[in-house]
Amino acid sequence: MNKKLKKLIALFSVCILMIFITAGCNSASKKADSKKKTVKLVYANWVEGIATTNLTKAILEDKMGYTVETTMGDVGIIFTSLSQGDSDVFLDGWLPKLHADYMKKYKDSIVDLGINYKNAPVGLVVPSYVKINSIEELNSMKDEFDKKIIGIDSGASIMKVTENLIKDYNLDFELVEGSGPTMIAMLKAAIDKKKPIVVTGWKPHWKFAKWDLKFLEDPKKMYGEPEDVHTLARKGLEEDMPEVYQFYKNFKMDDKQLNTLLKMINDNPNKEPIEVCREWIKQNEDVVNSWIPKK
Repeated sequence: MNKKLKKLIALFSVCILMIFITAGCNSASKKADSKKKTVKLVYANWVEGIATTNLTKAILEDKMGYTVETTMGDVGIIFTSLSQGDSDVFLDGWLPKLHADYMKKYKDSIVDLGINYKNAPVGLVVPSYVKINSIEELNSMKDEFDKKIIGIDSGASIMKVTENLIKDYNLDFELVEGSGPTMIAMLKAAIDKKKPIVVTGWKPHWKFAKWDLKFLEDPKKMYGEPEDVHTLARKGLEEDMPEVYQFYKNFKMDDKQLNTLLKMINDNPNKEPIEVCREWIKQNEDVVNSWIPKK
């Protein structure tokens, strides 16, 4: 083999090696980009959280080019996940009262991005045909209510407040744990028979549009004043994904916008919530575009 041929073979080998190195680098770069472009959202099984989580997922994926993973869980697990950096955003932080203990516990590892929905009342809810109007009157009808207050998931802060409320008002009632959907099913069954029932409730929620309901007065203010719903994020999100961070800083819905979305989801039980959210987006392009950061 002459020297010229040896040089050509050596040069060819170097070129092949460089191609593989470049391909490997590009592959690693693509993997890194893919990892960076994945947004992890967490939510509880509450109607407003399901709606806003799916809505922002659709916007991030369809309009901003991100991959989004969503995970549903108990609220205690959600706050732990955020604080440990295992998830990025939670859209259902109720403040200043309901989730105050969680925020105090994780104040150094969770960032409050601000209010996404204002004036959300929380309390005990009954059908309007129930004769009493105050929590103080519950004992007078305890047998009609089967001595039960129908609650949601055990980790929800509204459940802890209600447990304390039962003691402070000296109610002869048991708080029944369950879930949002279970509570709604029991509420519907009672209303269909026009029977008394008392449940833990809050707005925004489509049940107030579907049925004639009322909050029981809370003279001791155990549930406090109406809450605001906050967007919470893990510490470091602003540095890792500044566009996503700014998007969630911008994200806010008024009463009409959110209630319209909740009603659309409830009126379309055979469709996935994210598909209904995509329909809402088409009808509200100007609002959606105002949330997306300008490049």
